[in-house]
Amino acid sequence: MILPIIAYGDPVLRKRAKEIYPGTLNVKTLSENMFETMYEASGVGLAAPQIGQSIRMFVCDGQPLNEDEKEEDIDPTVIGFKRVFINPEIIEEAGDDWAFEEGCLSIPGIRGDVIRPEIIVIRYYDVDWNEHEEEFEGMAARIIQHEYDHLDGKLFTDYLPIIRRQLIKKKLADITKGRTDVDYKMRFVK
Repeated sequence: MILPIIAYGDPVLRKRAKEIYPGTLNVKTLSENMFETMYEASGVGLAAPQIGQSIRMFVCDGQPLNEDEKEEDIDPTVIGFKRVFINPEIIEEAGDDWAFEEGCLSIPGIRGDVIRPEIIVIRYYDVDWNEHEEEFEGMAARIIQHEYDHLDGKLFTDYLPIIRRQLIKKKLADITKGRTDVDYKMRFVK
C-alpha cells in the first residue's frame, strides 16, 4: 500500500522516534508498504517518521542510483544494498568527510550539500528480529546516515550553512502550506 509522505513542517519529523519491540507491530507489512511508497516517489530511502510513524525504522535501496549509469559510473557500494533497519544504532563513523548534494522526499524541490563521514558501522534488527552489525561506505553509508537522522528528528537542511537556510526559508514555508509540485502522495500540515 502506498502511503502519503509527510511534508516538511509536520512535528513528527522533529521528534526522536521510539524503539520498536517484537510483537508490537507487523514490521514485515510496514516495511513492504514503506518500500512501495519509496519506489513510487523515486526515493532510495524512507524513514518511518516520513509516513507519520514515530518509530525507529527505515528502509533503503540504493540500486536505483545505478539504473541509468554507464558501467564505469556504477557505484559498487549500492549494489545489492536493500535493507530494513529496525532500532538501528550507528556505533562508529570513520574515514574522510565528504560533501554530496542531498534531497529529501519530505522536502521536495530543495537540495543542498551535506558533509558526512564516508564509513559507518551500524547495529540493527531486520524484519525477522535478527540482529546485524555491518559496515557501509560511500553512498550506502550516506543513505543510512540521512535516514538515521530522521529517527532523531534531524533533517538534511539542518546541516546547511545559515545563509543557505535563510535563502530556502520561503520555499520551506511553501512546502509546509502544501504549495509544492510533486508526483507522489503527500500529507501536509493542517
